Amino acid sequence: MSLESLTEQLKAQAALNAPLGYRVLFDMGDDGAILWDGTATPAEIAPVENGAAEADTTLRFSLDDLGKLLEGNLDPTLAYMTGKLKIEGSMGVAMKLAALLGD
Repeated sequence: MSLESLTEQLKAQAALNAPLGYRVLFDMGDDGAILWDGTATPAEIAPVENGAAEADTTLRFSLDDLGKLLEGNLDPTLAYMTGKLKIEGSMGVAMKLAALLGD
């Protein structure tokens, strides 16, 4: 999966749900980062350079694991418990996002 295809998947998912109300950074290290700005309506989701973006919560994992999560092949709770997903910032925002992505 590419950063662009994952960005499009996140945009499609955001369009199906109510506004998140928070800014979330998906940081995939050297593979790039995506910012979900849920404070805007509709949500603005776009790649960011060098992971340099202000966010309420940052989710760190591999590009492959984000793809699996969006496809429904990786449970977000299991990813967190096994160390595949690291959360910085609000755990509540991460849980709200997990619920949105699980729909």
